Amino acid sequence: MTKSVLILGGTGRFGRHTTKAFETFEWEVHQYNRDSGILESSAQGMDVIVNAWNPQYPDWAKDVPEITRKVIAAAKSSRAAVIIPGNVYVFGENAPDIYDENTPHRATNGLGRVRIEMERAYKDAGVKTIIIRAGDFIDTEPSGNWFDMMLTPKLDKGKFIYPGDPDAVHAWAWLPDVARAAVLLAENRDELPLFCDVPFEGYAITGNELCGEIEAVLGRNIKLKQLGWLPIQIAKPFWKLAKYILEMRYLWSKPHQLSNRRLNELLPDFKPTLLKQALAQALNAGG
Repeated sequence: MTKSVLILGGTGRFGRHTTKAFETFEWEVHQYNRDSGILESSAQGMDVIVNAWNPQYPDWAKDVPEITRKVIAAAKSSRAAVIIPGNVYVFGENAPDIYDENTPHRATNGLGRVRIEMERAYKDAGVKTIIIRAGDFIDTEPSGNWFDMMLTPKLDKGKFIYPGDPDAVHAWAWLPDVARAAVLLAENRDELPLFCDVPFEGYAITGNELCGEIEAVLGRNIKLKQLGWLPIQIAKPFWKLAKYILEMRYLWSKPHQLSNRRLNELLPDFKPTLLKQALAQALNAGG
């Protein structure tokens, strides 16, 4: 029986990788074109909608509620399940260090509140929703994330730039693994609860440990250097993104990781990629 998925934001990070993963699992993959399509019409006949749309931070408060409304309407009319890439913003600065599906959503900052309200809207709407919640992404290619834009650009000079406490555990996730888990959850969607929050542990690792892993992959010495935040603070009046980058700065010094308990219950045979293998691909170091 043919299984069909509609990808929203297929050229973005999560959309690109879920496209590949669904194709690997022999789903019929459709890409939504927001310039020429009507979402509710495009969703008809789909089993799953992947909401990989991710506006720029300054546009979240304006755009995310409207996107959410449209996706919920499309899911209701088509009876499709919705898959959303979740993040750790919802928990807030005073949350415990280990997050699971029962950790309260108590963020008070702007970006965190937008995500809290978005997730609540899906839950209240009564549409089948799967949130796969991960930390910062490590991608197979440079894609504008923290790993490739801030931490690793100076590796050729022997420097690994870290934005916070290098001894604090930080949550990372290999994007192909997150996408593969999303597809496996989609294949089991009928057995899942109506609103299914699935934390994805990925790699819980300190900055110093991550630097050491990169050293091992590259086979040469790398020195961890602290990111200077002053230029970002100075740029705040002139650069819209600066405000939001500073808003989420706490995540680089607050220890945090995601529990894999729920994922292991739902996908007991899931095998994550080893960190060294992921880093080798991300850094084009072979392996």
